[in-house]
Amino acid sequence: MPFSQKILRWYHENKRTLPWRKTKNPYNIWLSEIILQQTRVVQGTPYYLKLVENFPTVHDLAKAPEEKVLKLWQGLGYYSRARNLHAAAKMIVNEYDGRFPRTYNELLKLKGVGDYTASAIASICFNEPEPVVDGNVYRVLARYYGVDIPINSTEGIKYFKKLARKVMNKENVRDYNQGIMEFGAIQCAPKKPYCLLCPLNDSCTALQRNKVGDLPVKMNKAKVRNRYFNYLVPVFEKDGIKKTILHQRKGKGIWQNMWEFPLMESEKEINLEEIKNKHSTVLNSDTNGKVSLFNTHAIVHKLSHQHLHTKFWIVEVDHDLPNGIPLSKLEELPVPVLIADFIKAFKNLYF
Repeated sequence: MPFSQKILRWYHENKRTLPWRKTKNPYNIWLSEIILQQTRVVQGTPYYLKLVENFPTVHDLAKAPEEKVLKLWQGLGYYSRARNLHAAAKMIVNEYDGRFPRTYNELLKLKGVGDYTASAIASICFNEPEPVVDGNVYRVLARYYGVDIPINSTEGIKYFKKLARKVMNKENVRDYNQGIMEFGAIQCAPKKPYCLLCPLNDSCTALQRNKVGDLPVKMNKAKVRNRYFNYLVPVFEKDGIKKTILHQRKGKGIWQNMWEFPLMESEKEINLEEIKNKHSTVLNSDTNGKVSLFNTHAIVHKLSHQHLHTKFWIVEVDHDLPNGIPLSKLEELPVPVLIADFIKAFKNLYF
């Protein structure tokens, strides 16, 4: 039996029941594929359901405020996905009259849609014979065919795309593409794959050569950058209501358009005296408020290429500050998960 037929048979016997598999609507498929980039199914499913509930159609998503989209995305990380999702929805409404492009090449023109997402939508929704290649597919193909070309190299990306096209099932590309991704996620897992019960074990090159744990090959990742964040959390009370200040991040760095407390970034961890000497400049206010450290040890928040060593400093301000936000409304703004976790702990002490 050919490789693709084995994948299809396995998929029909083992596929998970997932909400986006009940439809061929490109809007739903697009949402699920964007969410599942860098995200496991178990984590991404509640976000998919929440987005569909709040934005049933692409028109609803397009007209929503970006702040609401970011708030609903909060906790998933890689927030550029949410911003691109919102931008692409506007493109579909404004340039395509609310109808999704039906071909791989047209789908590629949408903001945030690359080769994988375009292939998934084109094949699942419109039955276009376009192979998908994601992390799961790389792993299955590399192991089964014994390919040791790095999957994150230019050569590897081209090679695996060509190989995926060669071995795919064109007659049932919709199920085949979903099947090989599902197979890589469940059967041919990154760690502890189920080789003993695998329907491909009699012809898997990596298994025969005892190289399952060595494939696929990846080139060394970029060096991790350490950054030191000191968030100043001003607390002041006016008319019996406690308030603080948050700013919206601008520019092209991490967490664009998300909200955070006033930030002092340093080259290394700094102490209380250094904070006392500089906090009035960061807060843009001449205040003599009491400063205290909320978390004794720095919280290390790990992103793909940087680790944020973070401390939160409470500044009990002795006079009003402009643009204060009531503490009770902090959870209404879209914030990075690092800030969200702090707010939960902060509530218990100051609310």
